[in-house]
Amino acid sequence: MPDFFRFAVVPNLPPRLEPLRELAFNLWFSWEPDATALFRDLDPALWEDCHHNPARLLQRVRQGRLLEVARDEAFLARLGDASARLAAYLEDENTYHAKHWSEKLRQPVAYFSAEFGLHESVPTYSGGLGILAGDHCKTASDLGLPFVAVGLLYRHGYFRQRLTREGWQEAVAMDVAFNELPIREVRRPDGTPLTVQVRILSRAVTIKVWKVRVGRIPLLLLDTDIGENNAEDRRITAELYGGDVEMRIRQEIVLGIGGVRVLDALEIAPAVFHMNEGHAAFLGLERIRLLMQKEKVDFYVALQVAAASNVFTTHTPVPAGNDAFSPEMMHRYFDEYARELNIGFDDFLKYGRIWNHQPHDPFSLTVLALRTSRRCNGVSRIHGKVSRAMWTSVWPEAPIHEVPIGSVTNGIHVQTWLAPEMRALYDRCLGKGWPYRIHDPEMWRRVSDISDQDLWETHALLKRRLVEFVRERIRTVRQRLGEPPDRVRAAATLLDPEILTLGFARRFATYKRAALLFQDFERLKAILNRPDRPVQIIMAGKAHPRDEAGKRLIQQILQISRQPGFEGRIVFIEDYDSNVARHMVQGVDVWLNTPLRPMEASGTSGQKTPPNGGVNLSVADGWWAEGFNGKNGWVIGAEIEEGAPAVQDEVDAASLYNILDRQVVPLYYAKPDGRLPLAWINLMRESIRSVTPVFNTWRMVQEYTEHCYTPAAGDSTRLRADGFKEARELANWKEEIRKSWQAATVREVVCGHPKPYQILVGEKIPIRARVALGRINPEHVLVEAYVGEGSSGEILNPSTVRLQLEKSEGDQTHWYTGEIEAKESGAYGYNVRLIPTHPNLVQKHELRLVAWGKP
Repeated sequence: MPDFFRFAVVPNLPPRLEPLRELAFNLWFSWEPDATALFRDLDPALWEDCHHNPARLLQRVRQGRLLEVARDEAFLARLGDASARLAAYLEDENTYHAKHWSEKLRQPVAYFSAEFGLHESVPTYSGGLGILAGDHCKTASDLGLPFVAVGLLYRHGYFRQRLTREGWQEAVAMDVAFNELPIREVRRPDGTPLTVQVRILSRAVTIKVWKVRVGRIPLLLLDTDIGENNAEDRRITAELYGGDVEMRIRQEIVLGIGGVRVLDALEIAPAVFHMNEGHAAFLGLERIRLLMQKEKVDFYVALQVAAASNVFTTHTPVPAGNDAFSPEMMHRYFDEYARELNIGFDDFLKYGRIWNHQPHDPFSLTVLALRTSRRCNGVSRIHGKVSRAMWTSVWPEAPIHEVPIGSVTNGIHVQTWLAPEMRALYDRCLGKGWPYRIHDPEMWRRVSDISDQDLWETHALLKRRLVEFVRERIRTVRQRLGEPPDRVRAAATLLDPEILTLGFARRFATYKRAALLFQDFERLKAILNRPDRPVQIIMAGKAHPRDEAGKRLIQQILQISRQPGFEGRIVFIEDYDSNVARHMVQGVDVWLNTPLRPMEASGTSGQKTPPNGGVNLSVADGWWAEGFNGKNGWVIGAEIEEGAPAVQDEVDAASLYNILDRQVVPLYYAKPDGRLPLAWINLMRESIRSVTPVFNTWRMVQEYTEHCYTPAAGDSTRLRADGFKEARELANWKEEIRKSWQAATVREVVCGHPKPYQILVGEKIPIRARVALGRINPEHVLVEAYVGEGSSGEILNPSTVRLQLEKSEGDQTHWYTGEIEAKESGAYGYNVRLIPTHPNLVQKHELRLVAWGKP
């Protein structure tokens, strides 16, 4: 047969169904079950084949089916209701932003991320970082924030996971047809596609822009796979986290520099730029370049404005996980760019290096983001502490606890991850407006009003749905692998919706310790197979295509799951994505998380289970160290401060088995009335009540707004005012301080207590210090007594007391005085330090200059 020319015919949407198109092109549908149900009910089988993509569904559904539903008054009424609700949502002016921050945050926040996990229909994510970014955007929309997000549009997404008969993971590249996604081209007023250019090596690379509507906000996705670029440059946006280090730097140039240029071309002038991880760190440099070009200021003046209005969130708890490039590579890519910034290349490199760097040290994007952002944070309290210790070399003179990296603990967009049945239960119990009071702990106390029967039956329904979902996925895989018919048929009876079900799903990185569960085969086998108290475990997750250890671990788990005693008790779901995640977090009884402390920056998968009635069994790391209250789940193991990882593994595995054997399993199967596990149901209520109002993105985005976005916008406005007057003064002041700081010394420290070794608790200890400041104005120096436990070496639990200027002497020295209160008995140490200060500094250690006394 000859080859044929091709064409495609798409359905003609009847006018009465036109609102479906509006719903399809706004991802609001993804967290509104009634809207999602409209698309599913058009053609349930096609909806699954289209991977829940409504835009693709509307291109493939049969014309006859459209004509049929166009005559279905019940369907039309549901469509009208969903369309009206979307319109009301978009037009609502009574939002959190309107009520609290409309005067202080008028211009948008620009949120940059390498991945966005909004929905499985838009494959621009790989895991937790992207899911968090997607939930952040949805909540920014719910809160009515002025907000625009920027990312990359990947032709091949991340990858689809396929498992061989031997259990080996194969990475199958997606070939995403952009015309079938719920996205639209961004066009200029004349109708032509909007493009911008960036220089990569000696070439001009053209970037096309697409837009996704996420409720009220736009997500702009950048695409280099267009005809204007050569084949090499078209591949820049081919794959998320694909390619080598050369591809990585090119992607990050497109994201950071190209993203800022896109906003500029659209005449969007954000008040604040938020970098979600270091991938977008080049945006700080491009902001400086644009300010220099447009406002005719120099690099250092522009730096003050850009840094004051940049927010940086780090997610990585180990230095090796942060992108860094060799000086030679940076010279190839950025030599010309540094000249545009009008600074020497060596000075340029300093912005991506620690303080006491060596000539061949790499250029770190995390360090660049830290040095060009005045507000930086980790994603849990533990992670903030870890990050301060990890990046202390960027602020070498600051004690670790004063390193200016705070924390905003991650949360989830509850409506996205909540089962429709649980939502209906909350509607009845809490009232239909509960999503707008989701962070109110008093409201969540009313979950005690939900009857035992209703809560348990709703959860049981969700577990049955999960079991059916897993059975169908396993059946499809076995069929694809050509397994015998009896094995394919056996998938229909896999798992039991009546027995205790644990879930474990995440990226298969080594530190996640998926193998911890399998430390003792016989112990685990006994726990799983007690006739009167059986247990089953559902697992899922991907390893990075270049992570051989992760792929071997998946293979080992699959091989174990086929062994006697484990078959039917442990199942592994292929191709983990947000759809699989939703089914799992909605249906399991217990969510299992076993990271090696303190490697889990936050972890949000366990936050998705409690709103659906599940409970957590987790290591006390990331968010769970804050969320566990002693009665809403379980903590695995005690941390061994000095122990080797193998010892920690042994301790944690023993703890996990003991908790399962002695607490989790008995509690689940205890049914004093013979019908309901009453104690377990109370545990479910406590999990819902304690976790849901705190670990959600409403609370998280409000924290960012109140502590980062609004003050950053105010700082930027102040520094820009009157022709950048304050910014110019600040830059000049910093230069003068750096030149003069060598003269700043603590000459003498005097303890005024008559018996310094017999001080009584409650007494005040007078401190006087004589300091030399040279030409520096005393108003610009903070003089502090620094005191804490310990008389030599490291000072523990330190605190500071600001000393006040007492008098100045003619030799440019000054006396400062203050008092230290003796609050508790013990041995203490103290010293006096000098730190430059200015009203327009955001960080205490912004200049990285400190002068200490010398006892």
